Amino acid sequence: MPEEILNPLLSLIKENSAIDDLQYEEVLAEFKRTGKSASQILQDFGIMEMDAILQIIANHVGTEVVSLANRELSPQLIQTISAKTARMYGCLPVGLSGSTLQLALADPLIPGRIDELGFIVGKDVQLVVADPAQIQQAIDKYYPEGAGEDESFSDILKELGSDKEINALAVSDDAATMENLANQAPIVRFVDLVLMQAVQDRASDIHFEPFENEFKIRYRVDGALYEMSPPPKRLAMPVVSRLKVMANLNISERRLPQDGRITYPIGNRSVDLRVSTLPTQFGESVVLRVLDRTAVNLEIESLGFPKYLYDYVVEAIQRPNGIFIATGPTGCGKTTTLYSCLRRVNTIDSKLLTAEDPVEYDIEGIMQVAINESVGLTFSKALRSFLRQDPDIIMVGEMRDLETAQISIQASLTGHLVLSTLHTNDSPGAVTRLVDMGVEPFLISSTLVAVVGQRLVRTICKNCRTPFEPTESQLGLLNLSPHDLGNKVFYYGRGCSACNDTGYKGRKGIFELLTINDPVRSLINERAPTVVLRQKAVELGMVPLREDGLRGIFDGDTTIEEIVKYT
Repeated sequence: MPEEILNPLLSLIKENSAIDDLQYEEVLAEFKRTGKSASQILQDFGIMEMDAILQIIANHVGTEVVSLANRELSPQLIQTISAKTARMYGCLPVGLSGSTLQLALADPLIPGRIDELGFIVGKDVQLVVADPAQIQQAIDKYYPEGAGEDESFSDILKELGSDKEINALAVSDDAATMENLANQAPIVRFVDLVLMQAVQDRASDIHFEPFENEFKIRYRVDGALYEMSPPPKRLAMPVVSRLKVMANLNISERRLPQDGRITYPIGNRSVDLRVSTLPTQFGESVVLRVLDRTAVNLEIESLGFPKYLYDYVVEAIQRPNGIFIATGPTGCGKTTTLYSCLRRVNTIDSKLLTAEDPVEYDIEGIMQVAINESVGLTFSKALRSFLRQDPDIIMVGEMRDLETAQISIQASLTGHLVLSTLHTNDSPGAVTRLVDMGVEPFLISSTLVAVVGQRLVRTICKNCRTPFEPTESQLGLLNLSPHDLGNKVFYYGRGCSACNDTGYKGRKGIFELLTINDPVRSLINERAPTVVLRQKAVELGMVPLREDGLRGIFDGDTTIEEIVKYT
């Protein structure tokens, strides 16, 4: 990504000769490393004061700097924008003259932001520049978290239902009409509200689904789908068109699937949304994958590995060569595990290359390649090129076929460490899967270092966690008897406002580790089935997923139902 897009403020300050090239590089490196704002880093390094930074911004956008210190805002002024808009856009009304509203923005350099806000507030908007920290303080004071959450959503649905122009045009098939409709203020506000709510609720995916008589919007939170109040069916096309406009997709193409990306600013941070459209019988279905970097901690310590597994994995990823595999079903956190391992070994003396489909998080210092099969860039093709790039460590997003597996093994034999994922039910299944693909068993046994099997289970909400006495049938599901329990306490979540009455909030990993030692190697060479491999591994000390799940139950982190469901 070009640096002027990555950090427009820093590029602007450099253009104004307020910092030299060396200072620019230092601040940019710190920004990439920490994610702090450029203005904060410039102050921390003692390079520039906030007043000088604000003046450069004001000169660039052709406006003035205002101070918000000790400034009281009238209730009439506060009511000109909703709490949702203030928090979503990081904006604050500071003056009203006739039909012109003066707005201070936490990030005034986002192109098109003022036009969008003009749509939303229905007034002429004049931009002014103020200290972002003061803007945030004022937003927290005048628009507290939770203010006007529910009524704003129902209000906007009511407004959309009664808007005659939108209702008349919503059934049109004309691309130009749809593009015009996608930029109408109520549609813009509705889509922004849905995205804002999803990010606040820690959703991992947002589904927009047109059916014959309704248009559903669902969020996936902690692995489970929850439905929102559905908008009228006729809004399906305008809402989908709005999402396609935001992702720079072709609005008039409704017969083929399309993929795109939206960088969505919320307050003073950005969230990446991966967009996928799919033509269905009743219109286009759109799914957004939310990639919120602030919500994901890519440190290996934060994965929740048990101590023995953490120690082994840290030792395994420091090896000069070999193959390390993370396995489990889709959405169980395999990629996050591999990213965390890469972060640990990402040092100045190692060259790291990744092939991913698609690249989920950008990590500074790692060469990341997005697989694009439509132009012939497959995992195997990328891997072949990697070997000519003098890497130390290679990550392959997924071993999907024999060719990819063979090149990965070749890379490992020629002195590279290879990290990859496989879709199997458990860690011994990874070996059988590779043999089924056509990989020779002796190659697997000589290159494989370890396989980590994992699942994500929902954790009980700390707010409404309640102890209970499990029944014999519940214990039977875990193959336990009342005598096995001793004085262990079981918990469940009653449901409260903090967890949307689900009883769960957040997720944690449960793991099993298959280490490749001599007895296991012999079995691999004999093409032993998964069951035999698993028995031998357990005999040699492997803790199976179910047993690691019991640890979560006894620690009061999760429930019997979750462990039975996922193991």
